[in-house]
Amino acid sequence: MDTSVARPELLLVADAVAREKLIDREEVLEAMEQAIQKAGRAKYGHEKDIRATIDRKTGEVRLSRWTEAVDVLENEETQIPVHIARKFKPEINAGEYLIDPLPPIDFGRIAAQTAKQVIVQRVREYERRRQYDEFKDRVGEIVNGTVKRTEYGNLMVEIGSAEALLRRDELIPREMFRNSDRVRAYIYDVRDEPRGPQIFLSRTHPAFLAKLFAQEVPEIYDGIIEIKAVARDPGSRAKMAVISRDASIDPVGACVGMRGSRVQAVVAELQGEKIDIIPWSPQAATFVVNALAPAEVSKVVMDEEAGRVEVVVPDEQLSLAIGRRGQNVRLASQLTRWDIDILTEAEESERRQEEFRRRSSLFTEALDVDDVIAGLLVTEGFNTVEELAYAEPEELIGIEGFDESVVEELVNRAVGFLERREEKLDDTRRELGVSDDVVNLGAFTSQMLVTLGEKGVKSLDDLGDLAGDELVEILGSDAIDEAAANEIVMAARAHWFDDASDGEASSEHAPQ
Repeated sequence: MDTSVARPELLLVADAVAREKLIDREEVLEAMEQAIQKAGRAKYGHEKDIRATIDRKTGEVRLSRWTEAVDVLENEETQIPVHIARKFKPEINAGEYLIDPLPPIDFGRIAAQTAKQVIVQRVREYERRRQYDEFKDRVGEIVNGTVKRTEYGNLMVEIGSAEALLRRDELIPREMFRNSDRVRAYIYDVRDEPRGPQIFLSRTHPAFLAKLFAQEVPEIYDGIIEIKAVARDPGSRAKMAVISRDASIDPVGACVGMRGSRVQAVVAELQGEKIDIIPWSPQAATFVVNALAPAEVSKVVMDEEAGRVEVVVPDEQLSLAIGRRGQNVRLASQLTRWDIDILTEAEESERRQEEFRRRSSLFTEALDVDDVIAGLLVTEGFNTVEELAYAEPEELIGIEGFDESVVEELVNRAVGFLERREEKLDDTRRELGVSDDVVNLGAFTSQMLVTLGEKGVKSLDDLGDLAGDELVEILGSDAIDEAAANEIVMAARAHWFDDASDGEASSEHAPQ
């Protein structure tokens, strides 16, 4: 009995689908085989191992049932004991298959519909996988596409054979696109999701501006000029920091181009977005000054630990430095990754005078000295009584008008003030009921102990009941960090485990 049927039209269909969907011909044929296989199982039994093959040259379709020879029978539908299988095929061993040819299927309407659904589904899966494989390595590229449709303000963009999403919040404000409009965008993410690969586009991403410049400026494309940082307020203004690897090439001039031709091409693509191109500098202070252009800067004070920088500008430059609605300073902060505070020269002078008065008053009250001596100490950089108490005599003798006797008297007064303050804090700590056990941990200053007492933390048990972040919240992050707080809390809990060990030891030695 002939158990195969030649279907050359299947090969023609496979070729047509492969060309149309841009997927491999072999994958289409595999989908057809699975469709025929599913129809075969519907006819001969879903539990049986029915397989179909299509000859890649003639289109001949073969259907067969596969039965595995096994030593121990577990599934009667797909397995057969070896000793019985050898009656049909003497040389068969366990793990091998008996293959029985089956007559070709006459596809009815329902079977044909099922087969079509299987083929469509499999082809769609292959198409999605091909799209993901094609675009997963293209993140960071600029692509040109055509708007296919609009959904709630989001654009579905056709890029080649794939479809990408350009969300409303990734469009430049006041930007309008209609169906069939051409659009250029930046691929910032490609995800393989259950519903298929999702390609996400953006026109507001900082890297979009950088890539546009790379297309317009050959020196950037060649690596001679490097874009170090970009900050954007999409559609309004942007700042870009550049550096040249070749000392003979001006990075700013190269990006601007002859009569601004290069930068204007990018501005036109970004709907008139103004672009400040500034030279990048490894010196943080210089970079901050450059980033605040066009405003002039008089003085910069860096606080590296806090990541903050205070910038002093002339009074008439304040509005220019801040920019409209704070735009200039905000973009400069994003570009440099420093928190920037803008002060006028008048504000800075007033604050400096207030700080001088405050510190002078501290020394006047603590050391019982006149304003002149207190002012000299502040001028020389002494900020606290502790700094004075522990200073080397040579530091103080160098101050104009200070001799050894004056220095000795000042240091003695500073030490005496600290001792009196310590005694007062210790008395307050005792009045609040903070136990000596907490003091003996050696982890807290007297002021910290008073603060703990005021918050109701008075014993090791109270301290042990806290979490590390709670202790930081009580004392302040300036006084202690979370890692140190966790260590202190664990040290406070240590006696709990000691008590438990003593209890276990006592029970072991108790009379039976």
